[in-house]
Amino acid sequence: MAHIWVRAEQRDNETRVGVTPEGAKSLLARGMRVTVEASESRVIPTEAYAQVGCEIAETGTWPNAPSEAIIFGLKELPEDGTPLPHRHILFGHAYKGQASGRVLLERFKAGGGTLCDLESLVDETGRRVAAFGYWAGYAGAAVSLMAWIAQQNGGVCGAVEAYRDKDALLEDLRGRLAALGSARPSAIVIGAKGRVGTGAKDLLVAMGSSVTEWDMEETAHGGPFPEILVHDIFVNSIFAREGTPVFVPKEALADSRKLSVIGDVACDPDSAFNPIPLYDRATSWSDPVLRVHDTPALDVMAIDNLPSLLPLESSEDYAAQLLPTLQSADDLTGSVWTRALAEFQKHSSDL
Repeated sequence: MAHIWVRAEQRDNETRVGVTPEGAKSLLARGMRVTVEASESRVIPTEAYAQVGCEIAETGTWPNAPSEAIIFGLKELPEDGTPLPHRHILFGHAYKGQASGRVLLERFKAGGGTLCDLESLVDETGRRVAAFGYWAGYAGAAVSLMAWIAQQNGGVCGAVEAYRDKDALLEDLRGRLAALGSARPSAIVIGAKGRVGTGAKDLLVAMGSSVTEWDMEETAHGGPFPEILVHDIFVNSIFAREGTPVFVPKEALADSRKLSVIGDVACDPDSAFNPIPLYDRATSWSDPVLRVHDTPALDVMAIDNLPSLLPLESSEDYAAQLLPTLQSADDLTGSVWTRALAEFQKHSSDL
């Protein structure tokens, strides 16, 4: 039976986890072995995993895990260039032409390991079996709204931090908006029918914004899209892929526009298919926005681990979606795993 090794996330401000203690208990009940690395920052305490029977390992010891162990984490591995001999499950971001992705694939080739990218765990229709999308959209819209509020006060959005839960986030936003009286921004969400767009829309509506909802039908003609420029906030919920049109070109900076905040939840600044080629790097919790134009101001929010702003809800939601697939991790003939491994082979074959 499979041995799942849950590594401690080593990225700053990353407290999520892809399996809950209840999920781990179900894996153990199937005869699987589950090892969980100790973590002081994980939103769910290590002790909760020990209580259901998981083995506990020291933080960061996954490189020395047994060869048959499947290393499971969410965000990127340390960029130390070491070969990767294990089978890994993570968000690799390696298939969209990113330079860092090629480096990661080369490490797998050197070590003989394999990548099951969480973005490539899909069903027969191509839909991901699990996604953080809803909470990414929800948090991304929240930070975009914070950026707009800061602009109304003559400033730039300051540092953000994780919230206890969704209610705490909403309470904070209501307090910030109260100082503006009845003023609320207009917003447009592209990808409004998807998980990310639904989360963004729900947050903005809850905060009293008027929201224009666009999806594939409205963007099929390929642009330009002057309608985006007449809104205060634009939230991009479309993940970059070949054929994705440019939503806001560089030329738009000089155009007459109302647009002052772009929330790029998809956050693919180094992708060849980036639909918002106004910026070249992700933003961070300490510096949530990048000002790409001064007069009139235009800020881009592109934090690439947005669900971590609501780590408990996003972890519980994602883990519940992923659990049925994890339960079959020892069966590489299963269609979900077969598709993920085929995607890995396709992108690593030309290295």
